[in-house]
Amino acid sequence: MSLSEDAATLAGVPLFQGVDPARLKLIAFAAERQTVPAGTLLVRQGEAGDAVYVVLSGEASALVDAADGSTIRVGGVPAGTLFGEVALLADVPRTATVKADTEVAVLRLDADLFFDLVQEFPGVGIAVMRELARRLDRSTALLRDRR
Repeated sequence: MSLSEDAATLAGVPLFQGVDPARLKLIAFAAERQTVPAGTLLVRQGEAGDAVYVVLSGEASALVDAADGSTIRVGGVPAGTLFGEVALLADVPRTATVKADTEVAVLRLDADLFFDLVQEFPGVGIAVMRELARRLDRSTALLRDRR
């Protein structure tokens, strides 16, 4: 994919709505593009967070280690999804493992780039909060359903 294609993909991510297309190109340029094969762990639960990721293509799963030693799939991570922000925003270790189900292409935004983006575009911060609230709601529903 080209820089323009990566910027166009970012424009389709709800988080980046309202961000100027020229700024999206700068973000795509400053971010690190990675493509990983199916089965690759993109981040591991418990590790320190140093970046957020935007899935450009492919599909991944968010997995959480349960107290009984099992692993629970808590959700899908499709193209257009941002992940990894909880560790940065809360300054805590990664709360889940993200594993590529298919070949996955991501843009990796380091912490400085992510925080610059949130400061420059308050709408991005609001979108992140909304997504975190949706995830919390889904997670609590999953826990309620397991009882």
